[in-house]
Amino acid sequence: MRILVTGGAGYIGGFTARRLAALGHQVVVYDNLSAGHRQGVVGAELVVGDLADSARLDHVFVSNRIEAVIHFAASCYVGESVTDPAKYYRNNLLNGATLLEAVRRHGVGRFVFSSTCATYGDPVTLPLAEDHPQAPVNPYGNTKLAFEYMLRDYAGAYNLGFAALRYFNAAGAAADGTQGEHHDPETHLIPLVLQVTLGQRPNVSVFGTDYPTPDGTCVRDYVHVEDLAEAHVLALGKITPGSKLAYNVGTGTGNSVREVIRTCEEVTGKPIAVREAPRRAGDPPVLVAAGDKIRTELGWAPKYPDLKAIVETAWRWHRSHPKGYDK
Repeated sequence: MRILVTGGAGYIGGFTARRLAALGHQVVVYDNLSAGHRQGVVGAELVVGDLADSARLDHVFVSNRIEAVIHFAASCYVGESVTDPAKYYRNNLLNGATLLEAVRRHGVGRFVFSSTCATYGDPVTLPLAEDHPQAPVNPYGNTKLAFEYMLRDYAGAYNLGFAALRYFNAAGAAADGTQGEHHDPETHLIPLVLQVTLGQRPNVSVFGTDYPTPDGTCVRDYVHVEDLAEAHVLALGKITPGSKLAYNVGTGTGNSVREVIRTCEEVTGKPIAVREAPRRAGDPPVLVAAGDKIRTELGWAPKYPDLKAIVETAWRWHRSHPKGYDK
């Protein structure tokens, strides 16, 4: 299949493009490199371009005879979305609409969307299932949910089939240490902890130690990035004209902040300095996926079901690439 992967030079997009290419698909990555990295594109053609450029998009669709789209390109920092919502509505929603119009013009019938568990907002019930109310609490989640609404309407009117994948906490790196996580700024917990062991920061901050959890710190569902990539491949194969699919992607197991730190100490063999800090606004105590639907309907099962295995791959990457792709 000829597949366009927007944002395919980023973290999850890069792993998905690599997996698709390994399966024999013709993959074109479309990325403006504002947050992605050329070195993160493996086995695919890279086209540097912006989603706001409809003419360039048209050229890519026509010249590559695109048959399906997997859409990752987005701004994704919750805090930034609160201080600069205009950026998020422009990039995640308006530019997303430009992409959908190109999809419609060129008769592409399959679309996989990189969504987020942030569309649920504060949990009412746990674990979070796909039918949980969607009530985001920040502009990032608002824009992702708004795009899901757009997809539903396009599917109904134009016979577009789509799947929205709502991720929990992406983590880890390639087993061979050749591809991994490189964000600037870095906000994900595991890389932040490992940067302490590498001497790149003096400590890791633990935001809140008085939550109603076993050890007082927030609990999250960590899913390996290669397992996320596989979920996109399986979702793409499930889509038919007019499909309106949504799946949570998580292991269904929660790990606290302190558990992550202890696991990183175990894997690296080094103590990690911790700085306790007040809670951050908008951090729910627990976010864990109910993963029954994706397992039943797509046959998805994580290859990395436990935290230690995830951290081991991340440590292999960060130890050999202490500056990420800029080593």
